[in-house]
Amino acid sequence: MICGIAAGTEIVDFGVWDSLRDALLLLLAAMVLGTVAERLRQSSIVGYLVAGTLAGPNVLGWISKQEAIHNFAELGVALLLFVIGLEFSPRRLLDLGAAALGVGVLQVVLTTAAGWAGAVACGVGGQEALVIGMMIAMSSTACVLRMLTDRAELDGIHGRAALGVLLVQDVAVVPMMLAVSAMAGGQAMGAMAWKLTLSLLLAVGLIGGFYLVFGLLAPRLLKQRAWRRNRDLPILLAMILALGSAWAAHQLGLSPALGAFAGGVMLAASPFATQVRADVRPLSTLLVTLFFASIGMFGDPWWLVQHLPLVGAILVAIVIGKPLIIALVGRLMGQPLRYSVATGLCLAQIGEFSFVLATIAQTPIDGVALMSVDTFRALISATILSLILTPYFVAAAPRIGAWFAARLGRFGGDSLLSGVAAPDSEEVPIDPDTVMIIGFGPAGQRVAEGILGSKPGPIVVVDMNPDNIAVAERYGLTGFLGDATQSEVLEHAGVHRARVVVLVVPDHKATRQLIDNVRDLAPEAYLIVRCRYHVWHWELLNAGAHEVADEEDEIGRRMAQRVRRVIAGEPPTPE
Repeated sequence: MICGIAAGTEIVDFGVWDSLRDALLLLLAAMVLGTVAERLRQSSIVGYLVAGTLAGPNVLGWISKQEAIHNFAELGVALLLFVIGLEFSPRRLLDLGAAALGVGVLQVVLTTAAGWAGAVACGVGGQEALVIGMMIAMSSTACVLRMLTDRAELDGIHGRAALGVLLVQDVAVVPMMLAVSAMAGGQAMGAMAWKLTLSLLLAVGLIGGFYLVFGLLAPRLLKQRAWRRNRDLPILLAMILALGSAWAAHQLGLSPALGAFAGGVMLAASPFATQVRADVRPLSTLLVTLFFASIGMFGDPWWLVQHLPLVGAILVAIVIGKPLIIALVGRLMGQPLRYSVATGLCLAQIGEFSFVLATIAQTPIDGVALMSVDTFRALISATILSLILTPYFVAAAPRIGAWFAARLGRFGGDSLLSGVAAPDSEEVPIDPDTVMIIGFGPAGQRVAEGILGSKPGPIVVVDMNPDNIAVAERYGLTGFLGDATQSEVLEHAGVHRARVVVLVVPDHKATRQLIDNVRDLAPEAYLIVRCRYHVWHWELLNAGAHEVADEEDEIGRRMAQRVRRVIAGEPPTPE
């Protein structure tokens, strides 16, 4: 049995249903307040955070199994990082460049030092101040990457820079956790150094194992014919890979989120990455929503009201000081001012891993805690408020960055170190004549052959069959392997850039779903649709197709042409 074991006439309940009730209540509150936030033209993340605060133990007290919710939430962050990793193959990750990673390292060091100095100046002890500095140095990977992805800015210059900084921060979590644990438990520096070295060796071994599983084994499984016939098997494999990578990292004492990201990166070079991303996305969305709500559960509005000046001062220091440090470091590493400022604004918050550091520091060892209860509450309150502000900072970051660059002249465009002019725009040129063909069987291939000679712009192909994608690539076309009825696949393939979309799939229900998806994602695209039977012709036109290629009509016309040739005594034309 799932939820209990029959023992005579009694059932031993393991609390699964209580945890499920808590998750449902939290999701319901998040859905309602997320909807309210969207209606008010605000980010739904704000609604999720407020929902967690209201449902949490300090307000309504609806949630009884808080630990289970936090475990689900941690999985949500891991799945989000797995999906993000699928966007970055190892080669593309290297394209982030040493500058972005250098900004991350300097930002962590300088922000930690600034936080420590500020806390010491306020009378906080040295070790507690160091923990405060570490917490402030961390930004929210889940919140920032979610916002940048939703706004299609992750591949922009400031988006890539933010990703590089966030990756460095996630790597830094491991030594920070070891350092805080050592300070809290009075461990020797030698023992901490040994643990850090061991963690590094385990991380190298984990990446090697991921290369074997994600880079070699998984693509071979997905190419099997049986796996192409049964859609359940690839979905199961996608979930196993996503959750398994997080579990493996956790078992080795590493960050589950970073492990999931590494797994996604290893799979990103595979042609199956687009479909795996679409398969994992629904569960990721569910658990990431729980994550934001679970962060809100830490909030205590009554304590916040009583200590508003203290929390406000911490918040102001974070949202001004942290972007300033990141912007200056970015300029020193050669990043243009507009993008340095935008990157800093995107990262102007305290992140989720700071909760882990705070929990370790606040846990008493031998009756003494490294961090006081009031300091813990003040930092947690400031963290939640900074996360609420993050969607607004991310949305405004490019405009504010451009404003600073326009008013500071040359300082905004050139590298401080190299003096080399930086690119003025991060816009990717879009060919206005892009054609997307969805379905690349014999009919789709004939479409491509017919337009290749006269069509100078790019042709993009989307198909579920790896063999058809291989044919498209032999034609010199760009192919995306995935189920186009899932909007995630179409988005990744760039349907919004297409001038013409040709639907050549034979299944009528799939065609109807595809018309809806294309109309939602690319309302300006000209849509030409294949129709198996004449009875569906007008239905597809009414659904949103501009033109319908009716197979029965087309066959009738072709057969009439052949009859006319025979009557006229013309020789048959080979086809």
